[in-house]
Amino acid sequence: MEKNTAPLRRSEQLREIIEERIATGQYRPGMRLDETELATEFAVSRTPIREAFMQLSSAGLLDLRPRRGAMVQEISPQKLCEMFEVMAELEAMCARLAARRLTDADHQALVAAHHACQSAQEANEPDVFYRINEQFHLAIYAASHNGFLIETATALQRRLGAYRRLQLRVRDRVRTSHGEHAAIVEAIIAGEGEQAAALVRQHVSVQGERFNDLIASLDNF
Repeated sequence: MEKNTAPLRRSEQLREIIEERIATGQYRPGMRLDETELATEFAVSRTPIREAFMQLSSAGLLDLRPRRGAMVQEISPQKLCEMFEVMAELEAMCARLAARRLTDADHQALVAAHHACQSAQEANEPDVFYRINEQFHLAIYAASHNGFLIETATALQRRLGAYRRLQLRVRDRVRTSHGEHAAIVEAIIAGEGEQAAALVRQHVSVQGERFNDLIASLDNF
């Protein structure tokens, strides 16, 4: 059910697989990942593996060291919570500015991403929803028309990508997430900046029960 998204390049597919293995603990902090072994496992050359490593390094999930290869970075539950707190505030700022600065093109991009998310949700495709959900959030960033904010929010979104994907696998989270999107879109289009910011902050935050669900999902893999 990928009609709404472009096919992923092989390196991007590999990045998603490795990213999830890191998030779920299959690849533990400090573990060295071997290009040759992974190339053999996935029946590819080392080039897409190397490209995937570069993407994961720029997202802060791998530490690439000369002559030592790729090492999995460690993120403690406390740091993960802190990162989501910052992400929530950055996205709230994006939503507030988007409500003030929304152009016709921004409007169309946001609504298109929202409808694509709905299709993925109705098809019960959490991984497809995750990828389109990224586009939904990027559309909000773009609508802020603040280049530095867009750059900062996008970088942290990439850093948290594996964990945001995992969170969507908590029971009913995709359906709930899409419902939250609808309210966010309505507030932004209506020009209600403070309401949009509050809704996005609540949508992104993983405090309390939602953070416990995320940590439990990590422990169960």
